[in-house]
Amino acid sequence: MQIYLARNNQQAGPYSLEQVNQMLTSQQVLLTDLVWHEGMTEWKTLGELTQGKLVYEPVGYSPFSTQINNETEKASFNIKVEQKTPELAAFHSRALAKILDLMLWLPMAAIPSFFFNESQYQELFDIQKQLQATQMASTKAVELQQQLMQLIPNEAWMTMFAYLIIMLMIQAFFIAKSGQSIGKKIAKIKIVDVEQNTQVNSIRAFWLRSVLFIILNLLFMPFITLIDYTFFVFNKNRQTLHDKLAKTKVVKQ
Repeated sequence: MQIYLARNNQQAGPYSLEQVNQMLTSQQVLLTDLVWHEGMTEWKTLGELTQGKLVYEPVGYSPFSTQINNETEKASFNIKVEQKTPELAAFHSRALAKILDLMLWLPMAAIPSFFFNESQYQELFDIQKQLQATQMASTKAVELQQQLMQLIPNEAWMTMFAYLIIMLMIQAFFIAKSGQSIGKKIAKIKIVDVEQNTQVNSIRAFWLRSVLFIILNLLFMPFITLIDYTFFVFNKNRQTLHDKLAKTKVVKQ
């Protein structure tokens, strides 16, 4: 029996039944590959013929003993599958993903308001009015900001911290699973290795790209952000500074 195989519009063969079963066992041949041999009216997937098993046993076929040389026994199903290079994510897609991810932190800023009583609300408004009338670089502004921080109850700080941890865990989960934060998932883009175009581990995709740069942005805003996206403009792979550090790039899904 001579069996022909096909994958991605590329045909190979003929092979003997024994060769096909050997290659099926070693996963050189997949159940999704197409197969045809004499007696069949059309090409079908191998899995359809084997009913999901990793052995093909045609009905009514009786194999006969033949001497097969070593070269034939080692025959393999070598079909070259071309892999397309994913398209780089556009700036507007990355900007949208960034905005969506930042919006997820807005509820944290609103948490203290749920713990204020009427007198604390009034004190908060008074401090905000004074801040608006004071130059931000002045000593008075610093004192007012300290008063504002002291006004927030301990319960609010604890709730904000819990929200921070939970949101980081959720983002870390999605990034580790698919290379996408919530914002990137909505924008239909994802993080991949800059050379292999494969998914990267959470250390590179989350801790280096996200957490480290959140800290740097808090310390050196807005300089880090400006430097970060300057790299994007002048890099052929559209890598930002945190992409370069993590050896990643962002592509369309």
